[in-house]
Amino acid sequence: MNVTEGGVEVEVPEQGEEGIGDEVFFNPVQELNRDLTVATLRAYRDREPRAESYLDAMAASGVRGVRAAAEGWTATLADIDADAVDLCRRNLERNGLDAEVVHGDANVVLHDSVFDVVDIDPFGTPMPFADAAFANTRDLVCVTATDTAPLCGAHFESGVRKYSAVPRNTDYHAEMGVRILLSALARTAARYDAGVTPILTHATNHYVRTYLELDHSATDANAAIDQLGHVYHCEDCLYREHETGLVADPLDVCPACGGERLLTAGPVWLGPTHDADFVAAVREAVTDDMGTATRARRLLDDLEAELHEPTHYDQHRLCKEWTRSAAKMETFLDRLRAAGFVASGAHYGGTTFKTPATVTEIREATRPE
Repeated sequence: MNVTEGGVEVEVPEQGEEGIGDEVFFNPVQELNRDLTVATLRAYRDREPRAESYLDAMAASGVRGVRAAAEGWTATLADIDADAVDLCRRNLERNGLDAEVVHGDANVVLHDSVFDVVDIDPFGTPMPFADAAFANTRDLVCVTATDTAPLCGAHFESGVRKYSAVPRNTDYHAEMGVRILLSALARTAARYDAGVTPILTHATNHYVRTYLELDHSATDANAAIDQLGHVYHCEDCLYREHETGLVADPLDVCPACGGERLLTAGPVWLGPTHDADFVAAVREAVTDDMGTATRARRLLDDLEAELHEPTHYDQHRLCKEWTRSAAKMETFLDRLRAAGFVASGAHYGGTTFKTPATVTEIREATRPE
């Protein structure tokens, strides 16, 4: 079947059940991901004018790489599947676009050439491709991870194996996944004396997507490693705290409730997961011809305003713990701010928010009059 997306028309295989099978993979649910990729590439061109080459390392139908080529990038579309390679060529020709198409494994392609921007979008974990990406990318590595259950700790052993960290399944499980992924990627990049700066990251539709700007020096790599640390979480009262450092110093008892059901997660990324100014630039680069334009702008609005606290709260989860009825989010956050605490919504859900206040301080500040 033919699909029109972001001003290009591509041929894709007809698929059901999320398109999982032996045929070339195309996931219509990922249109938001691809729209944001194009908007990010537009904004990044202004941020780093010398960036020209783009690798879609797992091109499949080629829709992402075709859209990058349509934006004027010197695009390379690669796939290990011969049918995918043929489809990529047809889709480029259909749109009158010129790009290189390579039949090969992503790791091999990356070790053969160096690119300004590399896009890693596998089915499952991206970690088998991370070394090659960071060793052979000049400016920007774009990564999707769809294995959110291991990332957030729901599949604990798998998360430990794949990400060399301890993920914990908490009430902020999506953000746990974000920060476990960023930690693993930062540690991988550091092996190649590259420091990462996340300029845009979101957790949407059961996947995590991040865009990591690279700086190539041992000093930059060290600075990124300094952003790693651990989160300590009480399962009884939802108290949490964090500290930097690769060596954990877990709590014996919860300082808020005295409970002993404490979780330690890490190393996780404790630094910012986005650059607010760049997020604003990406929002300006979203155009109405994108099928998810309204949704993309709303997500980027939320991200731009989101605080950089390393965990978020869910008002409904807190109110359940407190046996209290939930309030409207605007009212709830206004009460918190009126008590002197900064607070913002979080893109993880409509009832999620961020603040440096402790659980006890949140409870007192938002108590109904």
